[in-house]
Amino acid sequence: AMLNVAYRMLGNHEEACEVAQDAFVAAYKGLANFRGEARFTTWLTTITLNQARNRIEHLASRRRHEAYSLDTPRRDWEDPPSGAPSALDLLETQALRQRVEKCIDALPPDFREVLVLRDLRDYSYEEIGTMLSVREGTVKSRLFRAREGVKDCLKRGREAP
Repeated sequence: AMLNVAYRMLGNHEEACEVAQDAFVAAYKGLANFRGEARFTTWLTTITLNQARNRIEHLASRRRHEAYSLDTPRRDWEDPPSGAPSALDLLETQALRQRVEKCIDALPPDFREVLVLRDLRDYSYEEIGTMLSVREGTVKSRLFRAREGVKDCLKRGREAP
């Protein structure tokens, strides 16, 4: 339990092991000072937290006073890459979306409506059949043909100069 507390504070297993060990040594040395006003685990956890705080301060101080050369590249100086998509990715996504929309618009109306209801609105085959007054098999057949039509349209668009 004390190792877990130390690890949650420090985020480093080796440092947490050191802190837990130091906490047990400090508790053993200070056992005579335990007054029993709180549970033993509460007292031991407090010692562990104090040891962890001290270790955090020590590590921060050591990092601040660490000598380094300006010629040596430092990873913490680098600007980390953003998790957001790049401008190029956004443009490509927008262009692809426009091509897909044009391909969907080019479908015959009965194929387009099934594709829109199923793939864009997420209705079930049964619901679509009810809406369009056709059998479920017809819905599946039209959807297959619609998807193939979009796929063919996109392939043709890629081949064009």
